[in-house]
This record gives sequence, C-alpha cells and structure tokens, in this order.
Amino acid sequence: MQEISIKPRGLEPQVTLTDAAVAKVAQLIAAEDEASLFLRIGVRPGGCSGFSYEMFFDTTTNPDDIVTEFGAVSVAVDSQSMTMLQGAEIDYHDGLQGAGFAINNPNVTRSCGCGNSFS
Repeated sequence: MQEISIKPRGLEPQVTLTDAAVAKVAQLIAAEDEASLFLRIGVRPGGCSGFSYEMFFDTTTNPDDIVTEFGAVSVAVDSQSMTMLQGAEIDYHDGLQGAGFAINNPNVTRSCGCGNSFS
C-alpha cells in the first residue's frame, strides 16, 4: 500500500485503506467519470451509540482537512473527525455474505447491534 500524506499541524497519517478498498474506491470514481473526486470520511453525531461514520465522494477540500493519497485515490478527513479515526483502517469485502466497506477503528469503545454507530 503506497501512502503519501499531507500532514497539517504535525499530525501523522491516521486513516489507512487496504489494497481492496483502494481498488474499489478507484473503480467507483472511474464509474462517476469525474477525475476530481476523492473519498471523504467523517464522523458525525447520531446513531444509537452516539456517533456514525459517513463516506462519500467530494470535490472540494477544506483548510482543516487531512488529505492522504493511496496511489491514485485521495482520502480527506476533517481534523475533528480525525481525532476519532486515529489508527482506523478501511477495508472492502466482496463475498457471499454481502459486499461493502468495513471500518476497523481502534478508538471504538462500544458499538450498536447494527454496527453503524459507535461511541
């Protein structure tokens, strides 16, 4: 996994993508036919355990974003979300039991039964 990072205010890169996740994100971006898209990952209040993840494609970065590049895929995380995502790994699984992205976040102390929110 090749990783090049822009680190504002001395922060180390804290969110990583597995090769499978990079490949899937690249495939989804290519399908959108918009070269300026990047993946934005964030944490927002909500869900039954207090916080929930959000992942979507974006075209505009903000001054407090921490941007990490994984080959041709760029990932932006706002600095507030980064405090809750330090050390997290994003993976992609495609199998008989379903397909989707999974976030392995070492900062989670409790999650709900549905797996979509955490505290």
